[in-house]
Amino acid sequence: MADHNTVIVEPSSDACNAWDSFVDGSPQGCIFCKSWWLEAVCPGAYRFLLAEKGGRILGGMPLIETRKWGIRAIHMPRLTQTLGILLAPQEEAKGCTRLSDELRVIRDLVAAIPPVHYFAVNFHPAFTNWLPLYWRGYQQTTRYTYVIRTEVGPVALWDALGKKTRKTIRKAEKQAITICRLDDVDVFLDMNKKTFSRQGLRLPYSEQLVRRLTAVCMRRDAGRMHVARDPQGRIHCATYVVFDHKTMYALMSGSDPELRASGAHALAKWQSICMACDMGLSFDFEGSMIEDVERFNRGFGAHQVPYFHISKIHPVLALGRDIARWLRQRRPVQDSQE
Repeated sequence: MADHNTVIVEPSSDACNAWDSFVDGSPQGCIFCKSWWLEAVCPGAYRFLLAEKGGRILGGMPLIETRKWGIRAIHMPRLTQTLGILLAPQEEAKGCTRLSDELRVIRDLVAAIPPVHYFAVNFHPAFTNWLPLYWRGYQQTTRYTYVIRTEVGPVALWDALGKKTRKTIRKAEKQAITICRLDDVDVFLDMNKKTFSRQGLRLPYSEQLVRRLTAVCMRRDAGRMHVARDPQGRIHCATYVVFDHKTMYALMSGSDPELRASGAHALAKWQSICMACDMGLSFDFEGSMIEDVERFNRGFGAHQVPYFHISKIHPVLALGRDIARWLRQRRPVQDSQE
């Protein structure tokens, strides 16, 4: 393959259109990489790193850059599962040629990443070759999501559910709990906040961000909110999914702490999976490394899918992080001796 140009492009209208078209065709392309998604979750804080040849994008990466206290970072924005390097689908070629071309594009993209103090990005599961990043000192941690391939149909999907999950769904159905579409983002936010409040936590994202993202997703028919209600009109839980032409993602959810035992959350999740099946989409739980969440996701018969979390941190920041971690570990010991 002849040499290509590697450039960083600001998100103009033409650049965004070309980028979004590239995302649609890339094996690593997904809703989270689209320019309109990035504009919603990190307005004015993103650019595109591109490897181009003859006006064709061979590879690229969204760069979400921030600066705080003099520290420059490239990182994941809120409510965004994966970004990382995307590659154009390759034409038929011999294995060695195909791999050489892929390595060349990835290597040149990695070399063009702006120097920052902190880099931490989740790469799409379809990105499997992180060697050029390793060669430049990046580190990789394998994480997992859970994905359901819905092409087997609803009967097979139901049969694949764990025994406990089926029992929980039936429990909610016996209480005549129904799943209804929701258009009021404030109702969803109220349920979402209750989940974090129960754990003594604040929302990890701003309400303004959720409203901004909801507006663009609804306008593009790329998202749905649902609530689970009982015959008394009480809302047990709320779910929020987004989707592109390949996959539906479980973006957010929330439950009433006083009604958690009803099984409504499992019923709502099952209805989302059925909706993905009807739309011909895979269903991605946006898997968590938290044990209880992993167990819940696995109960729906989902397949474990690995993806890369790739990072690089300035030695001084790494030292500060390690010291802070050491102090946190030491504090309970010191307290117990007082």
